[in-house]
Amino acid sequence: MGAMPFSDLFKPRRTAGEEPAAARPVAAAPARFDSAEKLGVIEDLERSGVSWFWATDAAGRVSYLSDAITDACGRADLGLADLPLQSLLVPVSGEGDRRSLGLKLGTRKAFGNLLVETTGGDLARQLVLRLGGRPVLDAAGEFSGFRGSAVDVTEDFRSEEEASRLAQFDSLTGLANRHRMTQRIDATLAAFRASKRAAALFMLDLDRFKQVNDTLGHAAGDQLLQQVAERLQGAVAGKGEIGRLGGDEFQVLIPDLDDRGELGEVAKKIITMLSQPYSVREGRCSIGCSVGIAIAPYDGVDREELTRAADLALYASKNGGRGQFRFYAADLEHEDNLRKRMESDLADAIEAGDFTLEYEPLVALDGNRVVALEARYCWEDEERGRVATESFLPVAEGSRLIVPIGEWALRRACQDARGWPESLRVTLPVSPVQFFSNGFVDRVAEVLEETELDPARLELQLGEAVIQGDAGAVDKGLAALFKLGVRLTLDHFGGGFTSLSYLRRAPFSALRIAPTFFEPTMGDDQGDMQMIGALVQLARTLGMETSASGVHALSLLDRLRPLGIDCVQGFVFSDALDSDAVEIALAAGEWTIAPTDAGNQRASRRTVFRKIGVIHTDCYYEVTLRNLSRSGAMIQGLEDVPVGTQFVLDFGGGQLAVATVKRVMDDTQGVEFEQELVDDGAGGLVTRNRVSPYALAAAGLPLQSLGSGKVAGAPGSDGTGEGFRQFKLSASAPRQPGMAA
Repeated sequence: MGAMPFSDLFKPRRTAGEEPAAARPVAAAPARFDSAEKLGVIEDLERSGVSWFWATDAAGRVSYLSDAITDACGRADLGLADLPLQSLLVPVSGEGDRRSLGLKLGTRKAFGNLLVETTGGDLARQLVLRLGGRPVLDAAGEFSGFRGSAVDVTEDFRSEEEASRLAQFDSLTGLANRHRMTQRIDATLAAFRASKRAAALFMLDLDRFKQVNDTLGHAAGDQLLQQVAERLQGAVAGKGEIGRLGGDEFQVLIPDLDDRGELGEVAKKIITMLSQPYSVREGRCSIGCSVGIAIAPYDGVDREELTRAADLALYASKNGGRGQFRFYAADLEHEDNLRKRMESDLADAIEAGDFTLEYEPLVALDGNRVVALEARYCWEDEERGRVATESFLPVAEGSRLIVPIGEWALRRACQDARGWPESLRVTLPVSPVQFFSNGFVDRVAEVLEETELDPARLELQLGEAVIQGDAGAVDKGLAALFKLGVRLTLDHFGGGFTSLSYLRRAPFSALRIAPTFFEPTMGDDQGDMQMIGALVQLARTLGMETSASGVHALSLLDRLRPLGIDCVQGFVFSDALDSDAVEIALAAGEWTIAPTDAGNQRASRRTVFRKIGVIHTDCYYEVTLRNLSRSGAMIQGLEDVPVGTQFVLDFGGGQLAVATVKRVMDDTQGVEFEQELVDDGAGGLVTRNRVSPYALAAAGLPLQSLGSGKVAGAPGSDGTGEGFRQFKLSASAPRQPGMAA
């Protein structure tokens, strides 16, 4: 059936008994317009775009469609014969049931305000229409089709759509905004609770972004954020939704992933990609990224709980030295309280003068002569005793207390060096917070003047995190220090992204190769020794010395010597010494140290001491975890355990690891894990998966996030029955300071 002529659609009808127009007196006012007049009015309406018209036959096929709609559907030259109307007009943006127009027509009832869009034509010319129609009956009262009108609402709809988009997305980066992320997290967690699925939430914070804003300006900061958004999309690679919460804070929601090994790899990829240098109109700059990860339902079952967990993990990663990721753990609550208390105690310790310096020798391999001493911070606290540097320095950096502590250390080190032989330098590490603090170079100049130390005897170690800051500020600071006559060493070279072109023009006197470069070298599977040799040759070409830190074994030292490294630090020569020990060594004349693997010069092994649970058959034991690696552990506290016994180790917080006993030594067992542990982002290890709170809920327990204690519902033991003999930590076992037996 072809399209009905337009004039036939709108022929005037006579009511019963009405006379034809020709029979009426000419002088009389016409009761109706004639067909031509009506047709003209309708065509004017269509041309003006005020309203368009459509009609179908009884089968729903198009019998008439205004030209503007026909053109938008790309049918101007193709015709409309036998096409159903619903094939040309569909629900807007695919929302709702695509059959909705067909259903409207199928009911044979009048309808209005149906929002549709044209399909099949050029997307740029696509129309959004508000459609209305009514059924048409023939003379016999039978249904013969539909007639209706369409109003063009494209512009209004697109404006509302854009307003809605702006309400949902960040205008600078195009990422979801805080409002949309809140909605998505709420909706995802609600749906996933019903289907017992997991979801991971990443909280991201950019490191050193404020420096870019302050030095290069907000325009550069905006460009940087846009590039960060692009890199984030590449790193996440469609696995989840990314949002910008404001400023330099971002969020990533990844559904259906709770494997902490995989999530850790995603976090590492994000950190690596965001830490690469950026190019903006004002110059080059580098930033970093810290990541906190929480997983539902393990760490939270609603948005508030999960977000708080991810925030705590982010805070822990930033305080751990930045450029790290951390998984949420229940003990982070306790750790956060301890960190706040440590901040307060650090401030008091500065006032009370509780800090001292120790010095680790830097030994020239040509004759084993001590040529420099590296200052190391020491904090003796009344309650804590000697506090490990790796424990308080991250807190000091995060709270900016490192600035006054660093100034004190600089002054004290220069004062001590004044009493040393002139051939002996003093070396001091400088953190990014110190370097970029206001007046850092001026403070160095003041201390040198006060102590009257030759600037050439002061060596400042700068990590790659410093030189990856704002290029202008870095160049200005390095140039000013060089002008003072201070020696500059690039620390941990080879572990970051320093460009060779920058290295060629930077005023460094020496490169210090990162200890992490040496750790995998003993097997030499990857040709690491050849790479170290290449770094040494590069430094020589640039007129720089080379040193290696973290050398703790004679075998490693023997392999480094032939490569031409100038100086070495590590337990193979000496641990850090207090000022009295330094004075005694210097009093003996020329200071040389013979390398050795013996005595207290050997590197201390990192040993873990903490209580964990062991599940075997129907018994639950508490044992001491003494050593931990990816593949196994040493546990102490059970006797009469045969080799081959299978245990389930409960590390707390839903972390269970199936393990087999491989070695037995009295009340100590060496066990091997069925599945290797994975990084927790802070140098520790965690299980890939955890006991699901959904499984615990199925067993009759309330659905809630996991705590730090033993697995709910795990078997218990009263010490009687067929289980193993349980002992507390043996009296002969080594203990950490303050650890109860």
